Amino acid sequence: MENDVSTIVLTDENGEEIEFEVLTKLDIEQNEYVIVVPMGEETDEAIALKVETDEDGNEVLITIDDEEEFALVAEAYETLFSDEEDDLN
Repeated sequence: MENDVSTIVLTDENGEEIEFEVLTKLDIEQNEYVIVVPMGEETDEAIALKVETDEDGNEVLITIDDEEEFALVAEAYETLFSDEEDDLN
């Protein structure tokens, strides 16, 4: 996924399109992940999605079902943003 993407539109299980702000992209163990939050909503919870390539060569975003993989992504995200906060102080 390109680094300059700032928003994406995803379709939920009801077929409704929802716009998300991309907070960051992470490369972990040869996999790509994006951390997103819904546009215009005040929330402390971000969503982690894995970037995969489908059989047609298109990038698709999938939820992370594996608990260990999710913990790895969450730790990397928390480390990244705690380092940024430290740099601001």
